[in-house]
Amino acid sequence: MENILSILVFFPAVAGLLGFIVDKESARTYGITVAAIEFLLSLWLWFSFDTSNAGMQFVEMIPLIPDMGISYYLGADGISLFIILMTTLMTLIGMASMGETKNIKNMIVTLLFLEMTMVGVFVALDAIIFYLFWELSLVPMLYIVGAWGGPLRVYAAIKFFLYTFMGSLIMLVGMLFVAYIYHNLTGVWSFAITDWYALVLPVNYQLWLFAAFFIGFAIKVPMFPFHTWIPYAHGQAPTIGSVILAAVLLKMGTYGFVRFSLPMFPDASVLAITPIAVLSLIMIIYTAMIAYAQKDMKQVIAYSSVSHMGIIMLGLFAMNAEGLSGSVFQMLSHGIVSGALFMLVGMIYDRRHTKLMSEFGGIASVMPKFAVIFGIMLMASVGLPLTIGFVGEFLVLLGFYQVSPIMTILAGTSIILGAVYMLRVMKRTFFGPLNNEENKKLKDLNGRETWSLIPLVAIVIWLGVYPKPVLEPIDNSVKALLSFMDEKAITQEAKDMISVAKSSKEAN
Repeated sequence: MENILSILVFFPAVAGLLGFIVDKESARTYGITVAAIEFLLSLWLWFSFDTSNAGMQFVEMIPLIPDMGISYYLGADGISLFIILMTTLMTLIGMASMGETKNIKNMIVTLLFLEMTMVGVFVALDAIIFYLFWELSLVPMLYIVGAWGGPLRVYAAIKFFLYTFMGSLIMLVGMLFVAYIYHNLTGVWSFAITDWYALVLPVNYQLWLFAAFFIGFAIKVPMFPFHTWIPYAHGQAPTIGSVILAAVLLKMGTYGFVRFSLPMFPDASVLAITPIAVLSLIMIIYTAMIAYAQKDMKQVIAYSSVSHMGIIMLGLFAMNAEGLSGSVFQMLSHGIVSGALFMLVGMIYDRRHTKLMSEFGGIASVMPKFAVIFGIMLMASVGLPLTIGFVGEFLVLLGFYQVSPIMTILAGTSIILGAVYMLRVMKRTFFGPLNNEENKKLKDLNGRETWSLIPLVAIVIWLGVYPKPVLEPIDNSVKALLSFMDEKAITQEAKDMISVAKSSKEAN
C-alpha cells in the first residue's frame, strides 16, 4: 500500500470531520470502528516493515515551500514503528473502555483529531511538520481536560498548555537556528531532519542547541523540575485523557530526544549524561516517595508514571545499545501498563465516584476479575520477571551500569519503592474486611470492560516472556544510531564513550 504513513496520519482526522454528521447515538460505535481500522493499518505497517533494515522506510516527500526547504517528509524506522502501534492500540482500547457519556460525540471527534497529531509526530522527518503536529496535539488535549475534567479542570488545562507551549517555543528557536546554520554552510535552506544529521557542529553550538531542544522535550516527559503540571493534568483529566496522556503524549518528549538530540548533538549529549542522570534519579526516587504518600489511587498512578519516565530517560543517555533499546522498549511498556492502570482506576471511579483508598477495602471478593487484572498490571508496573515491565527496566539498568554502577544501584531502588507503594494500593483497596456497605454492591467488570483489558493483559505477558519480535527491529535502529553518533562525534571523550558502549554490545 503506497502512502501508508499519510493514510495513518490523516485517516483519523478525515473520519473525525465526518463524525460531525454521525448521529449522537452511533458516535461511540463510529469512533471505535475508525480507531480499529487505524490500528489494523498500523499492524499492516508492522507486517510490511523490513526488520533487517535499520533505516527509514515508507518514506514520503513532497516539497511544500521549496525556497525555505520545508517539505512534507515522513518516514518510520524500528524506533518509531512500535510507538505508532502503541498509539493506535491505546486509542482504540481507550475508546472501547470509555465510560464517558457527556457530549460523547464531541469527545470521539476530539480523540480522532488527537490521534492524527500523535501519529504525525512519530512519522514526521521535517522539523516544521514535526513542530506543527507537536503543537496541534495540545489543542485536543486542552479541550479534553477543560471540557470533561474535574472541578479544577480549567486550571489544570491552562497549566498544561502554558508549560508545554512555552517549552515548545524555545525548541522552535533552536530549530530555526539549526536551519540557519545549515543555510550558511550549504547555501540552501532545509528543515529535513536527515539533512540536519549531516551537520557537524562545534561543541559550544551543540550545547546551546541541546539546551533549547532539552527544554521542549523535558517539559513534555516531564522531567524534574518541570513535572509540576502533570499531577494536575492527571488529577483533573477524565479517564480517557489520563490514558492517552500517560500512554502516548509523554512519549513524544522521550522520542524527541532520540530523533533530535542524540543524533544531532552527540558531543553535547555525552556531556549531559551526568546532569540528566541526576535529574532522572530525582524523578525516580522523589516521585516514588510522593506516590507512597498519596491517598488518591489516581495520584499514585500519576506519580508512579513520572517515576518510570525517569527510568526511560536514564536509558536514553546510557549511550549504549542495551540502555537505548531498553529505553525504547520501556516506552512501550510504560504506555501499556500505565494506560491500563488509569483505565482500571477510571472503572472503579465510575462505580463509586471516589478514588480514595480509604473508601475501599476487601473489594476483591466482589470484583474478582477487576482484582486479577489490576494485580497483573501492578506486577508489570513494578517490573516482575516474565512481564513487559521487567524487560525494559532490566535492559536500562544493565546499560547504565556501564556508565555508573553507583547511579544504577540508586535507580534500582525504584523497583523496591514501586513495589512498596503499589502493593500498598493493592492491600488497602482489594484486601481486608469488606466493611463499607456501598462496596458490597459493586459490580465486577462488564463484557465491554473485560474485552478492552484482555488484549493489554496478553501483551504484558507475551512481551514479558518473548520480547524478541519487538526488540529486534528496535535494536537494529538503535545500533545504527550509535554508529552514526560515533562517526559524527568531535571530541575524543564522546567517541570513546559511544564506541566503548557499542563494542561491548557487539562483543556480547
